[in-house]
Amino acid sequence: MLEPFICSYQGVLLAGCDEVGRGPLAGDVVAAAVILDPENPILGLDDSKKLTEKKRELLFDEIKLKAKSWCVARASVAEIDKINILQASLLAMTRAVQGLHIQPEHVLVDGNKLPRWSYVAEAVVKGDSRVAAISAASILAKVVRDREMVEFDKQYPGYGLADHKGYPTQAHMDALEKLGVTPIHRTSFAPVRAKIEQMKLF
Repeated sequence: MLEPFICSYQGVLLAGCDEVGRGPLAGDVVAAAVILDPENPILGLDDSKKLTEKKRELLFDEIKLKAKSWCVARASVAEIDKINILQASLLAMTRAVQGLHIQPEHVLVDGNKLPRWSYVAEAVVKGDSRVAAISAASILAKVVRDREMVEFDKQYPGYGLADHKGYPTQAHMDALEKLGVTPIHRTSFAPVRAKIEQMKLF
């Protein structure tokens, strides 16, 4: 069993990879890949969801400064609607790892599924709280996506995107019912699709 906060893996160059945004009704799914430097450790890494926003923001800058290599990538709303959210998440993770300027020898991916790629890789359940590189990736992905949703909140006021980040909270569902569907909503997701069908009746 993997021990918590692994920074190296059997002496090979290790990348951690994670995605954020599978559950929301709006916005891209964002992934990140990180190769940490064992000689330049980062304290306080953990699953991004367990950290405060302030702590994530501080670690975000530190990870970019200290990591050997990092990359943030995404799959768009259009891609999500075309190939489904699972495949879009795997695509975003593939893009993140391929975007590293140092290519890893081994990749640890949060969750229980791996993209179809040529990398030597392992899926790690709850990896964002067990493996340092995955924790770092989860922080980068979440901060980037959260910032984007704050900006979208200015573009599409009334939905509360800055607060719920696109997740299907009651406030978001109420706003969707009142205001309708925006270009950043995922039309393949049931609540959004239902609203579109309802609008066709009028």
